[in-house]
Amino acid sequence: MSGKFVRLPAIFLALAVVGALLPNLLGSALVLTLLTQAVLSAILATGVGFLVRQNGLVSFGHAGFFGIGAYVVALCSTYHVMPIEAALLLAILAPAVLALLLGAAMLRLAGVAFSMLTLAVAQAFYELVLRWRGLANGDDGIAAQLPPRILGLDLGLFQQPGSMFTICWIALMLVLLGLSLLITSHFGTLTMAIRENEERARFIGYQTIVPRAVIYAISAAIAALAGVLFALYNGFVTPDVLYWSLSGEALVMAVIGGTRAVWGPALGALIFFLFKNAAGDLTEHWPAIIGGTLIVVTVLLPRGASGTISMLLERLGVRAS
Repeated sequence: MSGKFVRLPAIFLALAVVGALLPNLLGSALVLTLLTQAVLSAILATGVGFLVRQNGLVSFGHAGFFGIGAYVVALCSTYHVMPIEAALLLAILAPAVLALLLGAAMLRLAGVAFSMLTLAVAQAFYELVLRWRGLANGDDGIAAQLPPRILGLDLGLFQQPGSMFTICWIALMLVLLGLSLLITSHFGTLTMAIRENEERARFIGYQTIVPRAVIYAISAAIAALAGVLFALYNGFVTPDVLYWSLSGEALVMAVIGGTRAVWGPALGALIFFLFKNAAGDLTEHWPAIIGGTLIVVTVLLPRGASGTISMLLERLGVRAS
């Protein structure tokens, strides 16, 4: 176990360095823009996939947490409610606390009932922002009046594809490292045991609702982090960031990448985003291609792309985690 705690930071540090060097190797601003958007989607998909992995539950409402994070940044900076650093922290903590409270109630349900409740909550926030024009300008969206410096960095670094790709990539690596360490801890093992047999875990004396609610809160915080980075990068937020279709896309990414490996949804997001743009250049009916690909992956590769890669590595004699 101690060896793993040494290896994991080294692996993710190496990946972070590679990502930081990538903008220098790619001269195309368009490619960097696409990659930045893909990494933002990867952070959101990681939150969705983590919930599936640890709790065995499917959420159609993580766009709500993503959108809350983005709107908190935009509203606080526009109305000068608080310093931008405090707004960034609030934008991540508020969705996490909300998910913790909602989870305490909703996690008593399972399967489709839980999924529909998450969808209803996200759509409620979508309708609120859409109809309350005095707050966020309705479907016209709101431009974030961001200060010239954020966290000691020039604002331009957050709105240029090359530098923002590096920031988002490092954030993704930190998230994956934190989750990798969490799932190997006692708490991670406990939540996996609850996922497999909640009744037995309760019978031997463990509280089951609170650990599952904490997992839900962590996944919401990850989604909110993606929303915060989205707001900083675009400087403009619309109600679309709260719409259920964004949650659906994140879930598709997680399925393509596979949820057994904590890095699987991030890989699925990169595959999905790049494939989506390639298919979009060929035909306007690209959703049909994505749907067909999802069916093929689900049937032929039930463990997703990450599971297939891990299986191939194991066959080659390399232990993949």
